[in-house]
Amino acid sequence: MRGVGQQSVVETSAVNCDGDKEKKKKRRSNRRSKQTPPASASCGSADGIHVEASEYVGDGRTCNHVPASLSNSSSKQQGVYMHHPNEHGLTGVSDVAFYSMPSMHISEQVDSLELPSIPNQCVSDFGRRAFSQSCPEPLACGGFPGTFTNKDLCPFPHIEGSQKIFFDPHWSVEAVNEALKKGDAFRALFRVNAYNKLEAYCKIDGVPTDVLVSGITAQNRAVEGDIVVVKVDPLSLWTRMKGSTGLCNNTPQVEDCNLLLEDSDIAKDSYKGKSKIEADCEYFHYTSCPFPEGIRVPFLPEKGFSYGDGSTVHFDPIIPASCNIVDENCLTASDSSNVYSSSGQNEVSTAVGRLCTLISSFPSKRPTGRIVAVIERSPRRDAIVGHLNVKQWLSYREFCRKDAKKNKSSLSLSDREYIHLTPSDPKFPKMMVLVKGLPDCIRKRLGKGDSTVEMELVAARIDDWDEESLVPQAHILHIFGRGSELEPRINAILFENAICSSEFSPELLSSLPHIPWEVPHEEFRSRRDLRNVCIFTIDPSNSTDLDDALSIEKLSNGNFRVGIHIADVSYFVLSGTALDKEAQIRSESVYLFKRKLPMLPPLLSENLGSLNPGVDRLAFSIFLDINYAGDVVDRWIGRTVIHSCCKLSYQHAQDIIDGIFNVDSSNIIENGYPLLHGHFEWPDVIRSVKSLHEISKILKEKRFSDGALQLESSKVVFQFDGYGIPYDIMLCEQKESNLLVEEFMLLVNRTAAEIISRAFPNNALLRRHPEPNMRKLREFEAFCCKHGLELDTSSSGRFNQSLEQIKEKLKDDAVLFDILTSYASRPMQLATYFCSGDLNDSEKDWGHYALAIPLYTHFTSPLRRYPDIVVHRTLAAAIEAEELYLKHQGTLHKLNRGEEVARRCFTGIQFDRDAAESPEGKEALSVAALKHRVPCTELLADVAAYCNKRKLASRNVKDACEKLCMWVLLKKNEILFSEARVLGLGPRFMSIYIQKLAMERRIYYDEVESLTVEWLEATSTLVLNLCPNKHSSRRGSPGRWKALEDVAFVVRPYDLEVELGVFGGSSNEQIGDTGFVAQNLEPVCKSDITNTEVDPGVFPLTVHLLSTIPVTLHAVGGDDGPIDIGVRLYMSSYLR
Repeated sequence: MRGVGQQSVVETSAVNCDGDKEKKKKRRSNRRSKQTPPASASCGSADGIHVEASEYVGDGRTCNHVPASLSNSSSKQQGVYMHHPNEHGLTGVSDVAFYSMPSMHISEQVDSLELPSIPNQCVSDFGRRAFSQSCPEPLACGGFPGTFTNKDLCPFPHIEGSQKIFFDPHWSVEAVNEALKKGDAFRALFRVNAYNKLEAYCKIDGVPTDVLVSGITAQNRAVEGDIVVVKVDPLSLWTRMKGSTGLCNNTPQVEDCNLLLEDSDIAKDSYKGKSKIEADCEYFHYTSCPFPEGIRVPFLPEKGFSYGDGSTVHFDPIIPASCNIVDENCLTASDSSNVYSSSGQNEVSTAVGRLCTLISSFPSKRPTGRIVAVIERSPRRDAIVGHLNVKQWLSYREFCRKDAKKNKSSLSLSDREYIHLTPSDPKFPKMMVLVKGLPDCIRKRLGKGDSTVEMELVAARIDDWDEESLVPQAHILHIFGRGSELEPRINAILFENAICSSEFSPELLSSLPHIPWEVPHEEFRSRRDLRNVCIFTIDPSNSTDLDDALSIEKLSNGNFRVGIHIADVSYFVLSGTALDKEAQIRSESVYLFKRKLPMLPPLLSENLGSLNPGVDRLAFSIFLDINYAGDVVDRWIGRTVIHSCCKLSYQHAQDIIDGIFNVDSSNIIENGYPLLHGHFEWPDVIRSVKSLHEISKILKEKRFSDGALQLESSKVVFQFDGYGIPYDIMLCEQKESNLLVEEFMLLVNRTAAEIISRAFPNNALLRRHPEPNMRKLREFEAFCCKHGLELDTSSSGRFNQSLEQIKEKLKDDAVLFDILTSYASRPMQLATYFCSGDLNDSEKDWGHYALAIPLYTHFTSPLRRYPDIVVHRTLAAAIEAEELYLKHQGTLHKLNRGEEVARRCFTGIQFDRDAAESPEGKEALSVAALKHRVPCTELLADVAAYCNKRKLASRNVKDACEKLCMWVLLKKNEILFSEARVLGLGPRFMSIYIQKLAMERRIYYDEVESLTVEWLEATSTLVLNLCPNKHSSRRGSPGRWKALEDVAFVVRPYDLEVELGVFGGSSNEQIGDTGFVAQNLEPVCKSDITNTEVDPGVFPLTVHLLSTIPVTLHAVGGDDGPIDIGVRLYMSSYLR
């Protein structure tokens, strides 16, 4: 039995006379007395409609016939929450989200929250209130949607009742501040289990284990992404930690959002290639949008979302009141952003320490708690996407029409009628939408009885959720279009993640230089002229925004001088300008399908600022003198003018590395090789690429010997037709040319971090990656140990060495190693931007765990990331401060060639701290900071927090688009046959990994007609068999049993091709080597089901952990709900 569930039965009858009514009432009453506990009360009827409802209220106790109130006015409680949150109490365990990955092991057991039923009352677990059960009103979500009053929500008119309170009021601001100060409660990020909305988790900073908040009453109207105040329960109420008694079959359904590596932080994303460049070990939540603490800025101030039909959804702007700049008195960290005074921080730290001690003392216990306030609402409240459930409402209206006709009365639309909204994100609950508040176009269609409204994807915003309502009230903002069409889905993804897709304003574009544009003469006087250096770019062939270029020179002492040249975007994007504000709002470029939504106007990102070949461009250049041991022995950084000689693709660079680049060919341009500019020849470029490759290998070896960790997972790449529609997939392979660029980008980012953190210790925008979650890391160690694999996680370096040894041991089982790599990434925490002044007292937390370095930042992609622009300005300030100081000291001399030979006190290998702390040094740093508008600590912390949110949103868009691509492939009458590895196993479902798609899914096989399940606990073995005579006979749960075809695609051994006709007709074509079987598509090779290279399984099917099983994948949803990728067993049997 599931720990928390619901049951709602609606019975409708046409009653002809009072006598028939009474007879039917008695019959139904008798049935209920057999199927329901004594606590059930009689249910009233209205207009011949009888509704029977039973609801679990989160704490496990059954609450029957409790009405939900949906008040038209906000709660009178003066609490701290900014908006009434969503809740998740009205539905059972949700369908699995596509990107929510399962735990390593699966448990049938769910911590029971049920308590003995209390007759005639439903008790709140922390409100300590008793609610009468004698009220005859039906529950809001049972039966037809209908009308509600200010006091009671009921789906039918004329049902009156007393007001009910379902939630405790949120604490006041004063109570919250006092509790936080004393450590009686904790500030936390609220996250919801995508598999079970009744389970939520609170992430408290500094606490290794999340606090479980179970049930709708304890969750108290908090929603996914809220910043809440949680009060932790006493130890005696803590629940058992799932997985504490075993690792193979007793671990939980996903209790925390699952993790994966961020493919590339330095990289130009999947659109630009350069994947895996940072190995930043970031994780993200697939179906959630958890936002870091900090800035209270909405996603798009002064902006709206524009759609193809010309409509726009606007948001209220909230802009920071001022944009403070660093001055001589503003170089220390500010504590003004704290919720409470700094005097209470010691008490809070002590409380966190006590909680950590308690958790470590009882590792088998999971702390539990309840929400007492919402102090920062999730932006997702304003960006709900889903479908309206209009068929129920139309049925109700049809009944009312017949009743009105019978009674010869008029039928009018009540102000209290509502329709359910089902969000696409399973972490959000159903919502109520007033019919009279719907857009005119929808109401007109509903008036005509148009049930296809249910196929429309809509945008909504949560308006209200008070203590008397079990569900929130929302209103519709926009209609995207049909849920099965590509463009509406893309617009919905952008809306959910608050991505600005509007064009740049004419006013903003008019502020850019006109083309043709040339470097101003004054820039040659203040910059180093590098136009005579062999400089080139290496990017994907379709890249248009070229951020970085490389050069290399062999010195007389045998060392190599490597030049990394980054587009000087800060020259065009001046702080405080309209262009700068627009870049801040967008924060970074967003990539979807074959197009992008740029952070900067294309005129700047693809032309004026891009390091295109054959034209003079402004750059920030860092020259690193590197010896054969990989040590940087000297460096120079400054602003330059460059002239790239060519644009190499990764394939071009790889051909040079492999020695197959034929420069003697007379038709080199016809073969697809780029045009050379300037006085350089191909031998110059080839020699440079080969030298860079050799140095990059040395740097990589040194980096891993110094303790770096690399976790690479398989990555799927889609192929698109001329219309931008995906038609095939393949697993991408990283080339040595990608790694070449990666090493130099990592090195220069580290160099930039060192310079700005030393020059401005309180005002540097850095990037940190904390150590892994120890509990999850221990679980992974135990998993490896169970399968005979040795793992040492005492440091990132030893972790990486262990994985390399495991890789060698599993060289004949690449799939299993992919699985292990995926699991290894899950304990990794999120890499985030931060202001150095915010962590001034804990520099040990500045480090980057995966890279095993103390300082890191982003410097190399200013055309697509706003933090890089901020870093550029800070670097410019450090360079200018150095020049000012040296001029003051009279030590700056210049040769005829214009090369500086003076001691570099702020930007060189050795930092002159005495110079920086001298009065002259302080003055120089302050003046330079003011000139280049380096943000003060408080403002920079806000920028970092906002950029973290936007980066996560951008990644969510990328993942959602990948899911949509796969869904589109499968939707077009296609079915994918594949082999899968069993990752987790239990009596209810199994978790599998499909290597072809680098994807994990679940198959639920409990309560399936004609299928028997035998679970052998001792050996963790599952046996599935067909039993044609087995039918759904479980008492009290009609309709809950799934059909066999929902779980298994069963074919006859003698007629496989006929069976496949259900999906593709008689003409089947296999696309590429992916296993797709399709109809009416241009094939890579023709095939039928017998040539899919995947043989079906046979019953009885015996499954062990890590077994290989055949599966099929298909598209789910679209017009009728959220899109998903369904998976079934691929079986063969004579029994049907």
